[in-house]
Amino acid sequence: MQTRLLSTAAAMVVASSAVAQDAMTLDQKVNETFASLTGPFVNLIFAPFPGTAFPWIVMWLVVAATIFTLYFGFVQFRFFGHSIALVKGDYSDPDDAGEVSHFQALATALSGTVGLGNIAGVAVAVGIGGPGATFWMILAGLLGMASKFTECTLGVKYRNEYPDGTVSGGPMYYISKGFSELGLPGGKFLAVLFSVFCILGALGGGNMFQANQAHAQISGIVGDYPGWITGIVFAAVVFLVIVGGVKSIARVTEKVVPFMGILYVGAALVIILVNYDKIGWAFGQIFAGAFTGLGVAGGMVGALIQGFKRAAFSNEAGVGSAAIAHSAVRTKEPITEGFVSLLEPLIDTVVICTMTALVITISGQLVSDPATGKYLLDGGHIATVDGNTGVALTSAAFGSAIGWFPYVLAVAVILFAFSTMISWSYYGLKAWTYLFGEGKTTELVFKLIFCAFVVIGAAASLGPVIDFSDAAIFAMAVVNIFALYFLMKIVRKELASYSERLASGEIRKFSH
Repeated sequence: MQTRLLSTAAAMVVASSAVAQDAMTLDQKVNETFASLTGPFVNLIFAPFPGTAFPWIVMWLVVAATIFTLYFGFVQFRFFGHSIALVKGDYSDPDDAGEVSHFQALATALSGTVGLGNIAGVAVAVGIGGPGATFWMILAGLLGMASKFTECTLGVKYRNEYPDGTVSGGPMYYISKGFSELGLPGGKFLAVLFSVFCILGALGGGNMFQANQAHAQISGIVGDYPGWITGIVFAAVVFLVIVGGVKSIARVTEKVVPFMGILYVGAALVIILVNYDKIGWAFGQIFAGAFTGLGVAGGMVGALIQGFKRAAFSNEAGVGSAAIAHSAVRTKEPITEGFVSLLEPLIDTVVICTMTALVITISGQLVSDPATGKYLLDGGHIATVDGNTGVALTSAAFGSAIGWFPYVLAVAVILFAFSTMISWSYYGLKAWTYLFGEGKTTELVFKLIFCAFVVIGAAASLGPVIDFSDAAIFAMAVVNIFALYFLMKIVRKELASYSERLASGEIRKFSH
């Protein structure tokens, strides 16, 4: 069976170039098929509450984050300093089971969340909800830290550790094992459902969408050329990284993530400093807009909706994906990786997304009425200087101070896309092996399929496929958060035990 699967996957890779060249035909067929088959599922996941524009899935994530924040006594603030110490390796025992360090696990998970949403998604949020959306985005990001803490602690606690030193973990493992431990029914079913959604999300939003947008950025600079060329180059590089497993992925992400983060934040700081005289005004716009709306569509509620949406879609707190990466960490204390993981939404949403919002606001891309100070509307969004939206708005904001800065942004987009792909390949792989069993052949089958989808994604414009995969990613959150409500008492026991031992000195630092 595995040999036949391997042969099929290899054939897919060989054929992917031919498929990509016939992208328009493929696109049309896929559009017709997927729009009719998957439309109801997509509409269900992203459906708004009646009479509002607020998707219920966003409220599902934000409410859970609030509950976990209160349940664990604002753990994201109480243990922030200890989280930093753990990332630095102060408490890392090299003899503990696992495959990667705390820093590598954090970098791998961050590479999966820090992506195009931080650039294009924030521009959409600010373009619709105004600068005030930034305030609500930051608030949701701070709350989301508690969701990450909860799921990543469970990821390590219930992971599988194998004789060769490798590990497998994530929601599919802690749901099935945790429910069984508590005597609850349905754990296996929920774990399988989560795994199916995870594979679909990995191949779509974590792969094809990234390849597609990276090609759009590159072709925008060098001129139009066939997308399958970008796809094959990306597929080859991605395969070289992921074929070595999570250790290989971690070695790349621990270098790429800090570089791309510093590159992007550094570029944003340059823009902000060039406009230093407007910094106070920009923060005033953010706070005033959060509670008054400053005339944007929907007012304060519109700003709140856009801010919460962007935070939820950006840091994926509650989705469960990050728990898969964090499960590979070297530790014997599950709670320690919960502490490390809570830094993710802080870096992803509170720092990087806020930088994007500040650059757009401070660079004067949003058009306002000089007489009233309120923003002018153009349809359903705020009017911009050149009519830009999405990534084009962010690019224009960066280019407003220094003409060649959009090239820096293009490099950041490519790095963000690449890092997201390699991390989501690991998430999809672990869901795949949960369903079909561990083994080198099983893993290689998925890796080849994943790389074939890189080529297809770069070559075609598969709107309904991307919509469906995005819906699958947030369907992961429906399953995951439902399970976390039952399992969070286990995390509280771990937290109480660790806190007591840390205070007594039983948990000690290691010299390296």
